[in-house]
Amino acid sequence: MELLSTPHSIEVSNITCDSFRISWTMENSDLERVTHYFIDLNKKENKNSNKFKHRDVPTKLVAKAVPLPMTVRGHWFLSPRTEYSVAVQTAVKQSDGEYLVSGWSETVEFCTGDYAKEHLAQLQEKAEQIAGRMLRFSVFYRNHHKEYFQHARTHCGNMLQPYLKDNSGSHGSPTSGMLHGVFFSCNTEFNTGQPPQDSPYGRWRFQIPAQRLFNPSTNLSFADFYCMYTAYHYAILVLAPKGSLGDRFCRDRLPLLDIACNKFLTCSVEDGELVFRHAQDLILEIIYTEPVDLSLGTLGEISGPQLMSLSTADAKKDPSCKTCNISVGR
Repeated sequence: MELLSTPHSIEVSNITCDSFRISWTMENSDLERVTHYFIDLNKKENKNSNKFKHRDVPTKLVAKAVPLPMTVRGHWFLSPRTEYSVAVQTAVKQSDGEYLVSGWSETVEFCTGDYAKEHLAQLQEKAEQIAGRMLRFSVFYRNHHKEYFQHARTHCGNMLQPYLKDNSGSHGSPTSGMLHGVFFSCNTEFNTGQPPQDSPYGRWRFQIPAQRLFNPSTNLSFADFYCMYTAYHYAILVLAPKGSLGDRFCRDRLPLLDIACNKFLTCSVEDGELVFRHAQDLILEIIYTEPVDLSLGTLGEISGPQLMSLSTADAKKDPSCKTCNISVGR
């Protein structure tokens, strides 16, 4: 039987966090003969992977020939924000069950995308299931070392400046390495209603009245839900003044929450005053997207220990946790 031509001009398109479309060019004489495609996908960082480039060894995916481009979804457990390489081979299944195969195409590299809004909505639904009841609070607070606040006073005009979010949390979060903001906490101790006296981030704490950052002129978005191989679960929320750059970033990428009615963080009017509540059973990480003036709050030293094990700096999400993972990647 006449040999098959080698596929060429590979194109990868319509890339999401868990799928892509692939097409290539082959000779017209092969179009009606080809019965199967062999597709070999590898994570780019895996330099020593078996590429299955031998003609007598089946590849990682054998698919019946369909009109191109072909959508690849669910054949592998694709991870978001991950670099892959892909190569293809065409084949004709013969009457004896063996395959006549072409040569391997060139290898093409691509990177999968972030979670889309529908994926974040799935994470949000999972977070809502364990959020618990709502507790009142009155201040947002940020813990850090004394030098951090001294630098803000001396070199930043007494302002806490937004910085780029690290890669902590879900690997597919669209905020990681993309959104600038200032991190705050708001969780309180159940028995006192006040912020805890310990911190993994430093002994100095800046406290600011909640209404300074969270009010009817602020939009609230859900960004992530994760854990770090512990019983604790974290939810990341974004506060952005309406119309700000941060707000526009969130509008395109994150689910918007009703500030007066959600399971995580609320601001509502009661008896003519703003009342604030947070979820009891989640550790909330709040990203405020604008600079924050230190003169709007108070700075002081806390008395408790530094629980460094609770730090989430560049923390990797537990990929095996059934509570906070969804089926499209980690």
